[in-house]
Amino acid sequence: MTERLHKHLLDAIEAAQAALEFIGDADAAQYASNRLLRSAVERQIMVLGEASRRALDEDPSLRTRLPDLAFAVGLRNRLVHGYDMVDDEIVHDTVRADLPGLIAAMRALLAGETGS
Repeated sequence: MTERLHKHLLDAIEAAQAALEFIGDADAAQYASNRLLRSAVERQIMVLGEASRRALDEDPSLRTRLPDLAFAVGLRNRLVHGYDMVDDEIVHDTVRADLPGLIAAMRALLAGETGS
């Protein structure tokens, strides 16, 4: 694994963890009604998506080894380019349901590549 790929994956993990941390125990309604919280989570999703895109560019084989990276890129693109059609409940639920597994998969990949 290249140093750049390692960094992109670490950046993606950090952003995903931050999004989960920011949401905390807020339910979908609380999330939707809190502009500051939505902005913070969306920013972390954008970083997650961009770091994922860079990781995929660095190592295209990740598309099959870590297919959820492409999902993260798509979510980022939706937030950036479809900002006026974002469904806050879907974002909330996606962060809660999907990011823990993505974090675990990225950590496992890093652990396997580094021998830790």
